[in-house]
Amino acid sequence: MSNLKKFTILHSNDMHGDFFSDDQKEVGKLIGGLSLLSGYINKVRKEEKNVLYVISGDMVQGSIIDSEYKGCSTIEIMNYLAPDVVALGNHEFDYGLPHLLFLEKVANFPIVNANLYVKKYNKRLMTPYKIIHMDGFDILFTGILTEKVIDALKMDKLVGSFVTLEEASHEVGKICNAYKNDDIDLTVLLTHIGFESDKELAKMLDPEWGVDMIIGGHSHTFLEKPEEINNILIAQAGVGSDQIGRFDIVVDDDTNSIVDYKWELIPIDNNLAEPDMELKKFINSFKEEVDRKYSTIVIKFSQKLTHPVREEETTLGNLISDAFAEVSQCDVMLVGSGSIRTKELGPIVTLKDFKACFPYDDSLNRFKITGYQLKDIFNHVMRVENRDGEGECYQVNSRVIAVYNEKEKVLESLKIDGVEVADDSFYTICIQGYHLSNCKDYLNISEEKLLEAGQNKVVSTSASEVLEEWLRNNQNVSRQIEGRLVYK
Repeated sequence: MSNLKKFTILHSNDMHGDFFSDDQKEVGKLIGGLSLLSGYINKVRKEEKNVLYVISGDMVQGSIIDSEYKGCSTIEIMNYLAPDVVALGNHEFDYGLPHLLFLEKVANFPIVNANLYVKKYNKRLMTPYKIIHMDGFDILFTGILTEKVIDALKMDKLVGSFVTLEEASHEVGKICNAYKNDDIDLTVLLTHIGFESDKELAKMLDPEWGVDMIIGGHSHTFLEKPEEINNILIAQAGVGSDQIGRFDIVVDDDTNSIVDYKWELIPIDNNLAEPDMELKKFINSFKEEVDRKYSTIVIKFSQKLTHPVREEETTLGNLISDAFAEVSQCDVMLVGSGSIRTKELGPIVTLKDFKACFPYDDSLNRFKITGYQLKDIFNHVMRVENRDGEGECYQVNSRVIAVYNEKEKVLESLKIDGVEVADDSFYTICIQGYHLSNCKDYLNISEEKLLEAGQNKVVSTSASEVLEEWLRNNQNVSRQIEGRLVYK
């Protein structure tokens, strides 16, 4: 007779410092926040016998509390949630590799990753897997992350990764072949590569490796139901703390497989569970410190500015691009959409709001390139394939109008100050240091080509300081959607 056991796997991803509930007074609800999320997790742990809570990367970044304490506050708060296993995301590296290794020591939970290596010694940087023994069953977890981690660590020659999906699948195979013996009843990949890449990865995995589930992150994907590819269940839980994924699965000890499952994306609100008041008190202790330090007003906008999606022109993106363009005195300013971390800002902007919105203290770098090269850059960044939730998209300054024909998959027009860009003319372009380090992949131009004209300049070593000063000296500004980036 088969030995069947039921397990509940709760999962989050891309929490990004989303610590506090949203008070929706019009419907009498508190939505999300870690105290309510913790309350629900505690409730399920009391109600069900075999419960696991896992996080698929990007716990840090997105909150002034996180950036002020360089992620230490987030890890301490996560210790309250007590996840059973966590996988690395790209933002865990935002404060640098040495600091990540420090954060790992602060954590009371295992952080797994299989495909990040110290190249010289061919040794994995992190613990590659975790086997959890629960109710007589053994469950193996391992982690895979996106190539964006290597983008963030471009200057560190010691660290490398197997980052293509094919190579990542081989790393999964290594772990499974080495550790997935007859006693392993369930194998789960915690990934941070995006939902579309999760599906591609599932196709590449050898069924003999016995991977049962992929629980992912990075693309902030909301699902109605999991995908099932190659007999592997694939799920993700959106972004933030407003919801949590829940698998209720039945595992067969004889076949080491899932024989039945139910999955839900559960909205977190105060009707679902009582808040964890101890955690709320703990989070507020950080908030009080930050509020005292960052409560001063930087600027008042004429109206609220927004940044709802990265792939399109936004009012907040327009303002930041214009500010940097003015300071750097360039023809074209490309601001990484992902460096703008909040969906809205203003009209009153405190220092805390500003730091949460633009936490990256990166350089601004100006170059002179040909019109032909400039058009090639826009043709690359505006392509359809780049706007899939996983690509690197940009906001641009007001002097630029770029029109992309999606049907023909080609840049149709690029104008500066209303004049079509000429192939053999020269133009100045300014980019952030992160995008300079990854210019070949992100902009389709090498650093050598950027330097070719010989008129490069580091405009500022701190984009954050430049933007803060600009805002303080430009009160009551506003921006509209102007058609700077047009898709036909």
